[in-house]
Amino acid sequence: MREYRLHRSLFLNKKIEEVFAFFADPFNLSKITPPWLQFKVLSKPEDVKMEKGFLINYQIKLRGMPIRWQSEITLWDPPHVFVDEQRKGPYRLWRHYHRFEPKAGGTEVIDEVLYAHFGGRLVNRLWVAKDLKKIFDYRHEKLRELVLTM
Repeated sequence: MREYRLHRSLFLNKKIEEVFAFFADPFNLSKITPPWLQFKVLSKPEDVKMEKGFLINYQIKLRGMPIRWQSEITLWDPPHVFVDEQRKGPYRLWRHYHRFEPKAGGTEVIDEVLYAHFGGRLVNRLWVAKDLKKIFDYRHEKLRELVLTM
């Protein structure tokens, strides 16, 4: 299984605690996920307890097909890092590291995703990597807008 890596970072002029709190709420994902994915959190708000071992259920539409996605929080160290790993979904492997580093005047948000999928390098180059780039570009644009209201 060939693994790929996506690395992105973004500086936000908010304190690390504020930024982490935003990311720690899985319902905020819908605010930073592109509308074309039709992202929905299926877990009930009253059942959400972000901690190691917590399972979160989502639904997305990928190229028009509804897909259920389940992630497990495998590392939880507020306000510095957490990791979610796909347990059910479209990837063979999805491990998303969310790191937060305090910097002068704000916080560096670092996303690192280790992923694998069916189809190999050609599928990655033609579709998957491009889709992920668009998704994370959108995410950063929305985060910049949202930070003004945090």
